[in-house]
Amino acid sequence: MTNADEITCPHPAGGTVSTLCEAFQRTASMRPDAVALRVPGGQIEITWREYADRVRAIATGLSALGVKRGDTVGIMLTNRPEFNLVDTAALHLGATPFSIYNTSTPEQINYLFSNAENAVVITEQQFLQPITNAETGIEHIVTVDGGSDSSISLSDLESRSSEGFDFEAAWRAVRPDDIATLIYTSGTTGPPKGVEIPHSSIVAEVNALIPILEVGPDDSTASYLPSAHIADRVACHYAGIMRGMQITSVADPKAIAGALPDARPTIWFAVPRVWQKIKAGIEAKLAEEPSPVKKKLANWAIETGIKAARERLAGRQPAGLLGAQSALADKLVLAKLRDTLGLDRIRWAASGASAIPPEVLEYFHGLGIPVYEVWGMSESTGATTSNAAGATKIGTVGKAVSRAEVKLADDGELLVRGPVLMRGYRKQPEKTAETIDSDGWLHTGDIAEIDSEGFVKIIDRKKELIINEAGKNMSPTNIENAMKAASSLIGQAVAIGDNRPYVTALIVLDPDAAAARASSLGMSDTSVAAVAKRPEVREEITRAAKEGNERLSRVEQIKRFRIVAAEWEPGGVELTPTLKLKRKPIADKYKAEIEELYADSPGEDVINLA
Repeated sequence: MTNADEITCPHPAGGTVSTLCEAFQRTASMRPDAVALRVPGGQIEITWREYADRVRAIATGLSALGVKRGDTVGIMLTNRPEFNLVDTAALHLGATPFSIYNTSTPEQINYLFSNAENAVVITEQQFLQPITNAETGIEHIVTVDGGSDSSISLSDLESRSSEGFDFEAAWRAVRPDDIATLIYTSGTTGPPKGVEIPHSSIVAEVNALIPILEVGPDDSTASYLPSAHIADRVACHYAGIMRGMQITSVADPKAIAGALPDARPTIWFAVPRVWQKIKAGIEAKLAEEPSPVKKKLANWAIETGIKAARERLAGRQPAGLLGAQSALADKLVLAKLRDTLGLDRIRWAASGASAIPPEVLEYFHGLGIPVYEVWGMSESTGATTSNAAGATKIGTVGKAVSRAEVKLADDGELLVRGPVLMRGYRKQPEKTAETIDSDGWLHTGDIAEIDSEGFVKIIDRKKELIINEAGKNMSPTNIENAMKAASSLIGQAVAIGDNRPYVTALIVLDPDAAAARASSLGMSDTSVAAVAKRPEVREEITRAAKEGNERLSRVEQIKRFRIVAAEWEPGGVELTPTLKLKRKPIADKYKAEIEELYADSPGEDVINLA
C-alpha cells in the first residue's frame, strides 16, 4: 500500500500539495480577485480572497461550537456557494464534513447522523423539519439562509470568536491520512454504508485526472449533482480547491439545461439521463421547427456530424466529401447549436454513475461536444477508468487512470487497486474486509471485460444479472439501454426475467418528453399519467421496444411490457438520487403488475411483442 504522506499533486502555482487545506490556501492566493464561486446570473459572486476570508471566519465559528480535529460535520444543502464555504471551513479544522441527500427522511437522517456521530449540521430553512424530527444527537443547527427558533444563522456563526483558536495551526496540522469526507452509498441493496475517504485519496484522484483533463484556473464548471455524491465533490468542489476552477452552483438540478448558457463550462460531468434529456430537448425543438428547409438542414448537419465523429473515434480524420460536408455542417448549424446549449466552450465532458447508450455518446461527439464515458465508485473516490481524447472506445469506460490498477477475478468481477481507494466503511470493519482483500484489491461488484489495450467494458452489476429459467446470464442494463436509445420518450426501463421463461419490462415515460408530446397532441393534461394512456404514445413505445429488440440476441429480447403511468422521482421508492434503479423496491412495489406480465391472459395494459 502507498504511504499517504507520499501522495502529492502538482499545483498550478507550482510545487505540489498533499492535503485539500494546503491546496486551498495556495489556490486562494494565486488569483485572489478572480471569481471562485457564483450562481447563474451572477447575483452571487465570491472571489478567492472572499472565499478564503469566509473559510477562516466559519472555521472559527465552528471551533466556537466545539468542532475540532477528527469530528464530523453534517451538511444538508442544495447546490449553493455556502456548501463550498462550510465544507472547506470544516476541512481546515481537521474535521470531516459530509453531505446527505436532500430527499432524506427523518428516519434516514437519524441513521446517517447516528453513524457519523456529528454534533453539528449545516442546512437550510426548508430542511429544518425533517432534521428536527429525526432522533439524533445534534447539538447545533446552522442555517445558511437566516436563523430560527431551532437554529443559528451562518452570519451569526461567522461573527463568533473562539478563545485560543489558531486557524493557521489548525489547517497545517491536517494530515494526508485524515478523513476528508464520508460518502454514504445510495443504499440500493440495504442501509447506506459510510465510505471514509482521506485527503490522500482525493489528492491521488485529482492527480490521476490531470493528464486527462488538464484542469486549471482558466476552467469553469457547473455544479448541480448532490454533494452527497462523490462525482460532484471531485468534479466540482475538490477540483476547484486543488486547481482553481470556477464553479457555478445550480440549486435546482432540473434547471441545469437552462443554466448552462450562463455557466458555459469548459469541463462538465453529467449522469447519462441528463445527456439523454439534452438530446431529447434538441429533438423536440427540431420537431417543432415550422420551416421544412431549416429542419432538413439541421437534421442533415447532425447526421453528417455523427458520421464524421465515427471516423474520428475510429482514429481517422474525415476526408474527401465527408470532411468538406462536416466542416460546412459545423459552420452552418452545429457551432450555433453548441452556443445555444451553452456547451460551446466544452473541452472535456464526462458521463458516468450508470451506463449510457453508445448512440447517445456518438450523437454528442457528432455535435462537436466530446463526452467521454468514465467509471468509478465512492469506494474508489470517483472516476477510476476513463476514456480520453485520442484514447476512446465507445461502449467501454476507458482505461485505468494514473496509478490505479485493474484486473478481473475468476468470475469476471472487476478488481481495483491503488491510492484512490477509500480507507474503509465507517464502523463496519467486516464489510470493509469483504470489499478490500488482503492484497489491497477492491472488489467492485461489477462484471467486466478488459481488452488487449486495457479498455474496460462493464457488463453489469454482479448481483443484478438476470439468469432466466434456462440458466442464461443477461445484463438488464444492456436490455434497458437498447430500449431507451430507441425513443426519447422512455425515461426509465426495467428489464425483468430472473428465473422467468422470458424477459419483460416496465417502462416509465420521461416527464419532459411526455409534456412536449402532450403539447404536440394538443392535450391540456400534460402529466405522465395522461400521456401514457394515449394510443399514439403506446404505439411509439411499442415501435421503440421492437427497435430495441433488434439490437439484442433472441433470448434478451423483451416479449411483453407495460407503461407505468407515473413519474419516478430521484430519491423516491424507485430511483436513487443519482437516478440508479432500485431494483428490489421496484420488484416489491410492482409485484402485481410484474406477475401480470407473465399471466396466460394478461390485461389490456400489457403490450405483447411476441
